[in-house]
Formats: sequence, structure tokens, C-alpha cells
Amino acid sequence: MKIKLVTLLISLFCAVTVFAQSHRNEIGIQTDNDSYLGQGSDRYYTDGIFIQFRRALTVKSGDSTRLLNKVLGLEIGQKIYNPQSGSVFYKEADQPELVDRPFAGYLYAGATLNFLYKDESNIKIGAQIGIIGPGAYGKQVQEYVHDNFGFYHPSGWEYQIKNEAQLNLSAEYNMLLARGSWIDVSLTSYAHLGNGFTGAGVGPMLRMGAFNQLFNSVSTQSTAIANSTVAPLHAHEIFFYYKPLFNYVAYDATIQGGLLNKHNDPNSLEITRNKEPFIFSNQLGVAFTTGRFVIDAAAIFHTKEVKEMVRSEQWGSVTAAYRFK
Repeated sequence: MKIKLVTLLISLFCAVTVFAQSHRNEIGIQTDNDSYLGQGSDRYYTDGIFIQFRRALTVKSGDSTRLLNKVLGLEIGQKIYNPQSGSVFYKEADQPELVDRPFAGYLYAGATLNFLYKDESNIKIGAQIGIIGPGAYGKQVQEYVHDNFGFYHPSGWEYQIKNEAQLNLSAEYNMLLARGSWIDVSLTSYAHLGNGFTGAGVGPMLRMGAFNQLFNSVSTQSTAIANSTVAPLHAHEIFFYYKPLFNYVAYDATIQGGLLNKHNDPNSLEITRNKEPFIFSNQLGVAFTTGRFVIDAAAIFHTKEVKEMVRSEQWGSVTAAYRFK
């Protein structure tokens, strides 16, 4: 009897300790750049910077049988796109024919609401408002970085996509398919709708290592949690993942220009191109969480997004976040 009582007390202590480690708030930064892969390239999707805040919302007791976590996310970000080179100035003459993907910037603020269920499925909905074109300050940011950190001076931004205000909506759905002791596979999918980005994608995600359930994992951006009612599989996550995606692109304003703009003005220097409707991407990465910190590093490889592109594209992405009460 005493042994059973001691065992029960130890189990309760361990459970309380695990649950006490949950953190409701999370602030992080994500940075994307093609130079992270060490290829010496500076082309296409060349730079991105994002500041993120997530807060786990309280799940009502009546919902907890199915809904285990609910996370509100806020984000501001900027993406910068180049042609095959950030400079179309060669031998003292502009060469607009080098613009195989348009110069473009995208600046936005957005919010998401992530519903995560006991069966390890989740639905995340989101909205972004922003701007493409000179108002996104892609030219100014790239010139500042290049001029102050020893890179070449960019040229050709006079050909960039024209200004247009943006409203873009998104939805994401993930679902666990199968799991072993150190490996699992899930379905991941998304859809975008807006005057900037419209399309969809679907594919599997394979994880290998020490990972947690999809309702409390870096894989679904749900490491913030308000009230833990199910013990995680591991106190800390550390795993490799592979995520191939089949993508359909209906519209991309950073390639085709603003949906609501006219693009036949003979006085405009804007250069637009023709998007590829189908893109295949591969993402390989490693994720790591501790009691307070979340780290995710990945390499992403895309087939050509634009019919005129002379090469495929790739970039690296690093996310670091800090969790707190």
C-alpha cells in the first residue's frame, strides 16, 4: 500500500512538473535568406524578416474533450524578391532582360488563430494586410544591407512591381496519419486567397526524433499552451523533418503585379513576368525546444516559380523564439 502511495505521489509530482513547464506566451524572430545555404547566390526570394508573437488562449472546459490548445498569433514581416541578380547594371548599361523574376517587396502585418485538437489535427486561419511595391521598402532595406555589410550595390529597382494595397487570407490544415516511437508522418495543407496571393498546397511531413503531439509542437507553431491537460511525449523536442509540398499558384502579385493595377502603361518601368501554375518544394530542417527556447532551422528548395526564370531557387530559414508566462 505504501509503495503504491509513494508511486502515485511521484507520478503526480512528475505530472505537475511537466504541466508547470508550459508557457502561455512566445515572442520570436524568423529570418530567411538565400545566402544561408552558402551557395553564393543572391536571387529570387532573397530575404525575409518576421517578428512574431503568440499567446495561447484559454480552452473552455466544455471544449477540452476535443480542443486542447488555441493559439493567437500576431506577425509583422517583409519579403524581398530579386531577379537572377540583385544588379541589372552591367558594363555601364542597364539590362532589363536580366529581370527573369521581378524586383518586388512585400510588407505586411497579420494575425492567425490556431485551433489544435486532441486527435492531433489543427486548423489555422489567418489574414494579412500590407503593400507590395515601393511602399514595402524592399529597395531601401536591400541597399542599406548591401552598402553597409560589404556587398555589391543593388541596381534595377526602378523596374520593381508597382504599389498596391494587399488583403490576403489563409487557412492551414494538418492531421496526424501514423506514428511510431521515433518517427511519424502527418498531412499538411494550406490555401491562400487575396489580391496578392491565391493558391493551395498539400503534402506529407515526416518527423524523426523526439517530437511532441501536434497540439503542442514547433511543427504546428503551438509551443505556447495555456492549460496542459495531456502530458507531452517529451520534455524537450529535438527532431529532423522533411516536408515535400505540391503547390498550385493561381495568382502571385510579386510576379504578375498587383491584381487591381493596370500593367500596360507605356510610361511605367514596371516589369512583370508569367507565373508557373505548379511548383514543387522540398523543406528539410531540424527543430529544438527547451523549457524557454524554440529553434527551427530549415533549407527550402523550389522549382521555378516563373516561366522566364533561368534557375530554380533555394533559401535558408532560421526561427528563434522565447517562451514566457
